[in-house]
Amino acid sequence: MARFITDDYAVSPQITQAAMAQLAEMGFTDVICNRPDEENGPDEQHGPMQDAAEAAGLKFHYLPLVHSSLLETRNADAQKAVIEGAEGKVFAYCASGNRSSVVWALGQAGQMPASDIVDKAAAAGYDLSQLRPMLG
Repeated sequence: MARFITDDYAVSPQITQAAMAQLAEMGFTDVICNRPDEENGPDEQHGPMQDAAEAAGLKFHYLPLVHSSLLETRNADAQKAVIEGAEGKVFAYCASGNRSSVVWALGQAGQMPASDIVDKAAAAGYDLSQLRPMLG
C-alpha cells in the first residue's frame, strides 16, 4: 500500500477506510488526502475518511489537488507544512499517488538536489523527470 519516497513520507493510490488502522500500525501519524471529493464515491470522500483516520488515532488533512492548479506554490507549501509539522510519518494519497508525489517534490525544491528528488520519486514508482526544471 505505502510507497515510501523518504523514510517519513509515503504515497499511494486511493485507500479505503479500513486502511487507516493499518497505517496507524505502520507508525504513521498523519494522513493527507489529496483527492478532491468530486472524484470519489460517498465512502471515499474526505468526511468518512477523516472519521476513520481519527478513529485509528491519526491526524487527517484534506488538501485536494486538481491537475489545473497542481503546480501552484500554495499547494506545495501546504503539503510541506503538514509534513514538517507531523510528529511522525506522513502518508498521502490521491487517485494514483502521482499528485501526492508531485506536490512533495515541489516542496523539496531548493532543499534537496533536483536529481535526488527525481530519484526518490522514481524509486517509489513515480516518474517526475518532467519537473526537473522546476526543482532547481
